[in-house]
Amino acid sequence: MNSLKILVVDDESRMRKLVNDFLSKKGYEVIEAADGEEAVERFYMEKDIALIILDIMMPKMDGWQVCREIRKESRVPIVMLTAKSEEHDELLGFELGVDEYISKPFSPKILVARVDALLRRTNRLDTAEVVEAGNILIDKAAHQVKVNGENIDLSFKEFELLVYFVENKGIALSREKILNNVWNYDYFGDARTIDTHVKKLRSKLGNCGEYIKTIWGMGYKFEI
Repeated sequence: MNSLKILVVDDESRMRKLVNDFLSKKGYEVIEAADGEEAVERFYMEKDIALIILDIMMPKMDGWQVCREIRKESRVPIVMLTAKSEEHDELLGFELGVDEYISKPFSPKILVARVDALLRRTNRLDTAEVVEAGNILIDKAAHQVKVNGENIDLSFKEFELLVYFVENKGIALSREKILNNVWNYDYFGDARTIDTHVKKLRSKLGNCGEYIKTIWGMGYKFEI
């Protein structure tokens, strides 16, 4: 993995050190900021921040303000850390463009796992560009899919859905989990939209559509 830069913003030095230690062990380069104003300054100073871990309650400028400022110029992934867990706070965060929302206290290992997953979703981690699954060949860089050697046309969401299935091969995935990972919290409607996309995806995959198994009452599993 390349040494990606992560900006950790929290007014508690002990919290910053804890997060820094765990992220550094995974090979990330961690940059710290103790308040919102410093966070914005460091973000624009460094230029190549791959992800921000951002506390809400801070002096000078809170997490909401920091998020608003950065979203004016950048779509860098943002993980919100907060002691609050009210639903309206989470919804506000997603409206402002927050990608993940983790309430304190939290497991540092879970935080690192969320960071890894978020960076994979946004293609910041080095992952295999070409993936094979049975008779399906996926070229992530070219955004192309071949089935039995023939190119097939997929919509953006169908492509993302297929990649998510293949990367989680053999794992039972609930509709909620699929929605959260493929739609990235942007969609607050009926989870049955997944069923519609799966139906179209199966049809386009031809006989390879059988790889997507239905788990009644739960969701789906990709299995060859």
